[in-house]
Amino acid sequence: MGQSHDHHHHEHGSMTSKAALASVAMALFLTVLKSWAAIETGSVALLGSLADTGFDLLASLLTLFSVRYAAMPADDDHRFGHGKAEALSALVQVMLVTVSALFIGWRAIDRLGSGAPTEHPEMGIGVSLVAIVATLALLAYQRHVIKKTGSVAIHGDHLHYQGDLLLNIAVIVALALDAMLNVRGADPLFGIAITLWLLWGAWRAASLALDQLLDKEWPLEKRQRFIEVAMRHPELKGIHDMRTRSAGAHDFCQFHVWVDPNMTVLKAHEVMDEIEAELMREFPGVEVLIHPDPEGHKDELGYIPSETIEHQDDEHEHRQP
Repeated sequence: MGQSHDHHHHEHGSMTSKAALASVAMALFLTVLKSWAAIETGSVALLGSLADTGFDLLASLLTLFSVRYAAMPADDDHRFGHGKAEALSALVQVMLVTVSALFIGWRAIDRLGSGAPTEHPEMGIGVSLVAIVATLALLAYQRHVIKKTGSVAIHGDHLHYQGDLLLNIAVIVALALDAMLNVRGADPLFGIAITLWLLWGAWRAASLALDQLLDKEWPLEKRQRFIEVAMRHPELKGIHDMRTRSAGAHDFCQFHVWVDPNMTVLKAHEVMDEIEAELMREFPGVEVLIHPDPEGHKDELGYIPSETIEHQDDEHEHRQP
């Protein structure tokens, strides 16, 4: 079972690394292209899109490093692996994106007051169309990798590039309104909107990263599904004291199970192996730690087949001092 687990993480790491490399190449290409267009047009909306792409490049480099580091096997100093490297890199990205967004907002407000016109709008529109086509191709590849690996890091990158599609569309609309239809102020107003979009994205990314660093429990539905799979085994009488957490793309779960008090140690060991094998089939890559208890024993929180996790959570709240 250990070899199967290692093979899963090796294959996972290879696919996520390739996806991160594709993101780096795409971000580098778009950064060069938009830099040239932003200089030529002076568009604040395009400047905002350029800044977002520039941080895409940095974020993709951080993602590449973090997924490779997170995919490293556990060692003597990191017995739970290196998965939290992804969350740490996400926090660095959040700080950089926040600084970028504040700069874009300041530039847009300054431009709104000066009323300076946008030059060569057709150039900015053409560059944004190229960016949209290229981003659509990257998103399709990322969806394939996410479906195969379930990588949290690549999923976050995927969400960010979905936002880029909206940014590029916003640039096209802003340039068309401001320069071609003479709707003055449209470009800097779209720049302010992009600033708010970047700040909202930074907040969401920070929340996800902190959830992992602070070992937040899995979502309710996932925990319920996990319990349902474990309870398929006929020898199990119930589950209690369940704890879950995630680190990067790695999931961890530990729990106690109730079994027949007269069961031998050898039999209990066989039952635990069978439960773990079934859970691995339903939740590939999860690391499981199971402790058998005689039926009826209760350390902290209990769960029996007729209960739900909502009931368990309510019981925990009632016990709080």
